[in-house]
Amino acid sequence: MGVELADKVKELLDAKSYAVVSTVQPDGSPQSSVVWVRRDGDDILFSTVQGRRKHLNLVRDPRISLLVNPADDPYTYFEARGEVSMTTEGGRELIDELSRKYRGEDYRFDGPDAVRVVVRLSPRKVVGNNL
Repeated sequence: MGVELADKVKELLDAKSYAVVSTVQPDGSPQSSVVWVRRDGDDILFSTVQGRRKHLNLVRDPRISLLVNPADDPYTYFEARGEVSMTTEGGRELIDELSRKYRGEDYRFDGPDAVRVVVRLSPRKVVGNNL
């Protein structure tokens, strides 16, 4: 069970805030990438493609750090930490929803064989500034 998100954290997730997701590589080094996010209650959802580095890292080690730092308010940020769960169910729908939120149109950049994965973070710890 995750923690309850503060109202300011929810506002940042509901806005067009980009997140940086950090996972653990097989050699123990960090791997970070920018992702689109949305909130489902107090859970944070993002999308990846099955077989890509983020997905493979999370299959092996589901621990994650997710950081949101809005460009227009550089001293406000939050970091959510925890373990993720993943499913392919609803994967295409989520990436289209996120693309409409951030780009105003359905996502059209995957190849025909891409299998989309819904990554769900139920944060165990949330820290930040100006929340």
